Amino acid sequence: MIPYGKQDIDQSDIDSVLGVLQSNFLTQGPQVPRFEKAVSDYCGSQYAVASNSATSALHIACLALGLTKNDWLWTSPNSFVASANCGLYCGANVDFVDIDEKTYNLSVEKLKENLEVAERENRLPKVLVPVHFAGQSCNMEEISLLGKRYGFKIIEDASHAIGGEYLGQKVGCCQYSDITVFSFHPVKIITTAEGGAATTNDETLADRMRLFRSHGITRDHNCMTIPSEGDWYYQQIDLGFNYRMTELQAALGISQMKKIDEFIYKRHSLRERYDSLLEDFPVIRPYQSKDSYSALHLYPIQIYPEGTSKNRKQVFDFLRENGIGVNVHYIPIHTQPYYQELQFNNGYFQNSELYYSRAISLPLFHTMTTEQQTKVCNVLEMSLL
Repeated sequence: MIPYGKQDIDQSDIDSVLGVLQSNFLTQGPQVPRFEKAVSDYCGSQYAVASNSATSALHIACLALGLTKNDWLWTSPNSFVASANCGLYCGANVDFVDIDEKTYNLSVEKLKENLEVAERENRLPKVLVPVHFAGQSCNMEEISLLGKRYGFKIIEDASHAIGGEYLGQKVGCCQYSDITVFSFHPVKIITTAEGGAATTNDETLADRMRLFRSHGITRDHNCMTIPSEGDWYYQQIDLGFNYRMTELQAALGISQMKKIDEFIYKRHSLRERYDSLLEDFPVIRPYQSKDSYSALHLYPIQIYPEGTSKNRKQVFDFLRENGIGVNVHYIPIHTQPYYQELQFNNGYFQNSELYYSRAISLPLFHTMTTEQQTKVCNVLEMSLL
């Protein structure tokens, strides 16, 4: 089976992890700060805060921005559920902004329309979570201007997008946002097995995220309510969680960060070849905005209904049965049973639902061979007949 995505682990990665196993620290040692510095230096941000998952990073980002009960968080329906769940974890209300038909990212035009209505109804969002779907940045310059106009904070969900660029700057530099969140799951651009990170240029936000990822506990004398009783002393000053990254994960991440540009270059080579091989297929190939350099986490196509008698399920099943490990990204969040109980219904976000009904993510990973890619296209061609 050719998977839709997979990690690339070499001997240097293994040696990095073995070095930690033979050290004195398996957790809360020097590797996590080193990994954080590697991420912030690469992205051009002032700070990075590592966590045990991107979901955890989204949660502590919301907490750091003060999202709470009766506030509103808005995000895209075309994402994994974590992009919305992070708002619910804080007791906030969640709503969605439909996607652009070309980029599959949150539509700026729809956002403008929704904000005008929300302003009249006094329910403007406190936090907006634009999702950089498949590795391509949203139109962050326009979103940032709207944030300033309407007073909402911005968390970029860049789980797909480390290594990508927007207007010539690395995703994660936070020029147009308060916080950016990355994922290091094995199918992503680089991996720490499980893991995530949040970048920011705001020292206060970085400090608060560090506090929330470790039980709300501090050893900083300046943050304590009474003088420290000794070197052993700590205080819990807020309600936090155990969202720490381990030394093993961080060591793997440090090693992987050294290869990130090589990984993305290979993905772009594969994307260009897919574009060429699929040119005459009855499929809609992914659009690439001139404003961004995608990290290319995914290569999502849509089955063009006028060009084949086969529907998405028939094509998907045929590919899987013939050794092509395709997937679908994503089932619109608002159609999930949990969100339907929150009064969301099918038909609310039509662009997201139409995209989902025709979408298939083809295999794309750094070590994919041209022979594997040719096989994917040959089987796809047969599936459409």
